[in-house]
Amino acid sequence: MRIFLLRHTYVTVLAAIAAAAAIFLAVTVPTAISASATERQLPIYCVHRDQKVCAISFDAAWGDASTADLVGILNRYGVKATFFVIGDWAEQYPQDVKMLHANGMEVMNHSSSHGHMNQMSAEEIIADVEQCNDQIEDITGQRPTLIRCPYGEYDDHVISAIRSIGMEPIQWDVDSLDWKDLSADEIYRRVTGKVQPGSIILFHNAGQNTPQALPDILEYLLGEGYAIVPVSEILLEGEYTIDHEGRQWPAEDGGEETDAPLAQ
Repeated sequence: MRIFLLRHTYVTVLAAIAAAAAIFLAVTVPTAISASATERQLPIYCVHRDQKVCAISFDAAWGDASTADLVGILNRYGVKATFFVIGDWAEQYPQDVKMLHANGMEVMNHSSSHGHMNQMSAEEIIADVEQCNDQIEDITGQRPTLIRCPYGEYDDHVISAIRSIGMEPIQWDVDSLDWKDLSADEIYRRVTGKVQPGSIILFHNAGQNTPQALPDILEYLLGEGYAIVPVSEILLEGEYTIDHEGRQWPAEDGGEETDAPLAQ
């Protein structure tokens, strides 16, 4: 009887050790594998450019009071810009979308309804993006190739989902903060103080003082010798890398790479 109890105790101890080891492996091994397999994903914030060139972009999600005025200002200076519009906005203001397209402005994707993509599954993100693509294509006849995530929010799974359908996510490195209703002078100082070759500048079509600030900003940029192009024209073609700041580099130049995959 005593021998049985000793053996039983011994077996129990061994079982406990084995169970603890199994729990340890279950917790640590998948984490280690996941960490090594996960690649950091970044959108493009700006582009490595030796020449003075920048891109102007507008997010259009609410209201259209200033859209025509902004296009008029851009036309006056011979500048083409990119408008990232949500699908619901496109359906609410189809004439504005047609006007943007007719005036040579790029109309790109800003999601279908401006949701939080970080909280969506990959399947939900793809469905949302494609719905917005459909909404814009139905109006302009052209399908977007670029997207700006709502609220500028993203994580690895958001960027991976977007790139899985051949689209490129675009951020910005110069934020006008016009959505905070800054004065025209403050917007001007922010943009002109931060712009550099390869910059992507962010405005909003509903910014209260954006129409007042835009002419002086355009005059400054043009006076400094900048070419101002839509976002698609500032991006690099062929293979590229993206460094830790979200700057796009030609693959042969290298830059400081992230783990983001080489893109085409």
